[in-house]
Amino acid sequence: MNLQSIPELENTRRKLSELEEAYTAAAERSFANAHIREATLTSLRELINQLKEEIARYEAHQPARREAARP
Repeated sequence: MNLQSIPELENTRRKLSELEEAYTAAAERSFANAHIREATLTSLRELINQLKEEIARYEAHQPARREAARP
């Protein structure tokens, strides 16, 4: 997925925050099965990384940000 607007960016940031909270909660929670725990943490980590990449890609392609960063 490629972000195409500011509202999509804001929603993605919100989702990222929620996933990071879910990851922290899952990491602190005890699981009856170590395999399920590891699979859960891996899945959450992959989703977090995907959203971070989408945000970075969107921000990298915003001309106003690049021009504003120039001296």
